[in-house]
Amino acid sequence: MSTPLFSSVIRTASQDRHTEAEQAPFMNDLLGGRFGVEAFARYTEQLLFVYRALEDSDALLAGDPVAAPFLSPELRRAAELERDLRHLLGEDWRDRVAPLPATERYAARIREVAASWPAGYVAHHYTRYLGDLSGGQVIRRIAERTWGLESKGDGVRFYVFEAIGNPAAFKRAYRERLDALPVDELEKRRVVEECRSAFALNNAVFADLGTLFPASA
Repeated sequence: MSTPLFSSVIRTASQDRHTEAEQAPFMNDLLGGRFGVEAFARYTEQLLFVYRALEDSDALLAGDPVAAPFLSPELRRAAELERDLRHLLGEDWRDRVAPLPATERYAARIREVAASWPAGYVAHHYTRYLGDLSGGQVIRRIAERTWGLESKGDGVRFYVFEAIGNPAAFKRAYRERLDALPVDELEKRRVVEECRSAFALNNAVFADLGTLFPASA
């Protein structure tokens, strides 16, 4: 039997954690239209701290043979998140945002692996950006419909990858880079586990948000 591609191994191994994220009570109620726009703004706010951790590490990893191939500038989201928060919270948004405890742990882990373990950073990069290019588009459309946000406009620009003309082709190329990751089998197993950890950290953020916006009965 042929050996499965590494991108397929990662996807299969993290599927249960991905399902947990989709079924998180906070996200179920948010995407079900049972919260006001303030819950969406708070979710967007938490994303900013995660993506700053990812993107602040770009310069550190620019010359790394493992991580550098994944650092596509067209993926960067922090500037779009800042624009969205300005629209959702107002011009004083910088004085109003703060990371929740789970978000702080998530961002800290990203910075830790960026500084010490490039393949681990790739695990976080993969779980975030490929999710944005896929399921993130569903969130965008629901947000536009639920809270009257302009289609692909301020408030949801995080989900709009204007520099990527063909998302399907981009995702295929990204998975090919994963398949060619220049590490041994033991390291690949560690990367898979870090992907699972990344989903768990993300799900913990949903749990923290759920304490601020209790699930509907």
